[in-house]
Amino acid sequence: MGRPLHAVVLPPGPRLLRALADALDGGPAVCPLPPGLPAPALRALLDALSPDAVETADGLAPHSPGGSHAPVDAGTAVLIATSGSTGAPKFVELSAAALRHSAAGTLARIGAGPRDRWLCCVPTSHISGVQVLVRSLVAGTDPVLAPRFDAAAVARADGLHVSLVPTQLRRLLDAGADLSRLGAIVLGGAAAAPGLLAEARGRGARVFTTYGMSETCGGCVYDGTPLPGMRVALGDGGRIRLSGPSLFTGYRLRPDLTAEARDGGWFVTQDLGAMEDGRLRVRGRVDDVINTGGEKVVAGEVAAALSRHPAVRDVVVVGRPDPEWGERVTAVVVPAGSAAPELPDLRALVRETMPAYAAPRELELVEAIPLLASGKPDRARLRSAAP
Repeated sequence: MGRPLHAVVLPPGPRLLRALADALDGGPAVCPLPPGLPAPALRALLDALSPDAVETADGLAPHSPGGSHAPVDAGTAVLIATSGSTGAPKFVELSAAALRHSAAGTLARIGAGPRDRWLCCVPTSHISGVQVLVRSLVAGTDPVLAPRFDAAAVARADGLHVSLVPTQLRRLLDAGADLSRLGAIVLGGAAAAPGLLAEARGRGARVFTTYGMSETCGGCVYDGTPLPGMRVALGDGGRIRLSGPSLFTGYRLRPDLTAEARDGGWFVTQDLGAMEDGRLRVRGRVDDVINTGGEKVVAGEVAAALSRHPAVRDVVVVGRPDPEWGERVTAVVVPAGSAAPELPDLRALVRETMPAYAAPRELELVEAIPLLASGKPDRARLRSAAP
């Protein structure tokens, strides 16, 4: 038998937390959606999700009264909407057991105490925010729910554990926050530059870098090492494969996509990796590989090299259309100070450790990297040529 599915269009707060707790305990499955979506975008998500009901600030209302609804598997507790790089909505189905296993693994890995609390300042419609709430429920503590990220408020969160993306950590550092006052910082969502991590740890931060996605209940590899019960392997071409009890059960109403993503008990990711001294190093996404002049360049590796330049505060590397090379390697850089880096210097830095064709041919300086709601760089926008 299936179970009811509720789309929960609520801001962070007690009602959302209660709906999630009920879902973990066998009540209606929930799919949290951002309350600030424009009406057409919300309608499109709801049509694709086909829930039994929608819960908003005004209460619970049936969705498409009289219409038919595909049941949700009885083991599914939470669904996470994700569009990936295509923009087409998918809904990742997660069981209560998978979510609890991930949460317990995180609490153990960071050494959380029995009364430790979490601050949630990442979107609760994404797996990062949902897992902050699940960790609190598993730990039996009340989370501190913030409507949005505010560097000053986070800086005052004495002793609280927090989940952040690199851009948020950067803003905390720029605000002069005393990071030693925080509990653990679980950092994910995008690759973190080594300089950012060194600066944060130099300020007293206890940072754990994580790798994972909605399909793995969030971060399942911490500082290159899988959480208990999880396994990591490399497939053809270095494709990262993940397995274990925190894996998703499928994509709602899309058995074709589920079959493509699963290989027996393994989830085949869209990321490339390497094993170094027994630890996973994420090289970058398969779809971020730049084909320039017939040579393939892993954008994430070039960005990691460029991040070592003292004048680079933040950087994303993308491929932009080029009539001669097919794609040209482009570095989009946020300067670290008034003295901006220059393209010849950045090219020379990359060529110290990588082939010449990997060196950027274009440099764009920006005040900030454009981000998606998840906190990840908006690569589709970055691939567009500078005006």
